[in-house]
Amino acid sequence: MTRQATFTPPPGARACSLRTARGEFAVVDSSPKAGEEVRGVVLMLPGFTGSKEDFRLLHEPLAERGYRVVAVDGRGQHESDGPLDDESAYAQRELARDVLAQAEALGVPVHLVGHSLGGQIARAAVLLDHSPFLSLTLMSSGPAQISVSQQQRVKLLRDALAVLSMEEVWEAIQAMGPPEEVGGPARGPGDPEQLRRRWLGHSPAQLLATGRQLCTEPDRVAELAAVPLPFHVLSGAHDDTWPVAILDDMAVRLNAHRTVVAGAEHSPGADQPLPTAQALADFWDGTRTAGTHTA
Repeated sequence: MTRQATFTPPPGARACSLRTARGEFAVVDSSPKAGEEVRGVVLMLPGFTGSKEDFRLLHEPLAERGYRVVAVDGRGQHESDGPLDDESAYAQRELARDVLAQAEALGVPVHLVGHSLGGQIARAAVLLDHSPFLSLTLMSSGPAQISVSQQQRVKLLRDALAVLSMEEVWEAIQAMGPPEEVGGPARGPGDPEQLRRRWLGHSPAQLLATGRQLCTEPDRVAELAAVPLPFHVLSGAHDDTWPVAILDDMAVRLNAHRTVVAGAEHSPGADQPLPTAQALADFWDGTRTAGTHTA
């Protein structure tokens, strides 16, 4: 399976809406083939400036392992509606309550996966109510605020959003250099026009609010460790957002299963999808018989 520059759902998956008590959310939903056992349902939350498409390359290998995967655009992300100028709608607690509503709408306990910002939102949801979840995987998502260098990048983006339109900010991002060097919203699973449309689909208020959260998030690992769920800390071998050593330490504090994906950086699901999918499915398979945290 090769990395493809497309937002088209992979074979066996469909783009649709998930109706919840807190509104509708755009999702990509994939399942094992008809007649095959469904070993579990997975809810995946994307990161800052990201979207459900960031998990595109994980759907097929996880379906082959028996897992239904529902990747979601959060409130104000890409194809999910949200206020354009009301930052209070994107308070972390509100986003966490959205996740609880999404899990409820799926109708069964789910394995929760959060990438980067999505991991901190997932953590907040679990701390509100862990009962809808079978496990929590924090993918390239650290214990507290992001690194100083990334805080500076987020501040630049927030400063630009305060004075420029979304289109003008996109043009400024493009002028900074090639996507592989600029990163952020300029780099992703789609072609340049798809990435541009995704950027324009984001609510400015969502980016401002969640960008602030990334720069000020407190360390809540001790609170999370007290929750009776199996935890998995998964990352690439290199990460500028939360150094790998910090993620290692967080895994120890959580008594969590730890996976480091060779050859991957901040987005292991895109950089190395097959070993990432294998690590995820192996962890979930292990939770089917284990009643406590894996080590």
